[in-house]
Amino acid sequence: MRWRKLVIAVHRDVGYLVAGLTVAYAVSGVAVNHVADWNPNYVIRTAEHQVGEVPERTASAMATTVLDRLGIADEPTSVVRMGPGELRIFFEGRTLKVLLPGGTVFDETVRRRPLLFELNFLHLNHGKGIWTGVADLYAVALLTLALTGIFIIPGRKGLGGRGRWLLLAGVLLPLVYLLIAT
Repeated sequence: MRWRKLVIAVHRDVGYLVAGLTVAYAVSGVAVNHVADWNPNYVIRTAEHQVGEVPERTASAMATTVLDRLGIADEPTSVVRMGPGELRIFFEGRTLKVLLPGGTVFDETVRRRPLLFELNFLHLNHGKGIWTGVADLYAVALLTLALTGIFIIPGRKGLGGRGRWLLLAGVLLPLVYLLIAT
């Protein structure tokens, strides 16, 4: 029975240690699993405006005309003539795409999703370096939780009973999916 006390203590302490990371990874995991449905990192808003015909001049002169007509006083970070029919005006977190000469403007603003951007950054290990080590230690901690969790409950509610079937289902689930999906 001594080994069971050790298993319980390890499971409990490692569980407390990684609880915060588990919540962060769980929230981020749900967010990035649905990337086809939404952008989990950024809120992107688009609007369409009409500013009337824009006289053919230099890119910066045409940008000044568009900004004046839209009532935008901010200074753009860049203005680029993309071709004879398009002008792009860039700001921090905002882009105006102007169709020339007609003056249709597609206004796109981009901002980070608070908290989700940072959680996804960590989850997807974009930072690399030391975070790779933290993520590896976390994976080992989860493995420890899984292995110690198997042996915590004795008898018919543990591996001797329904625990065996739940463990088997958990092992078979990814295998069956791989057989079906590949």
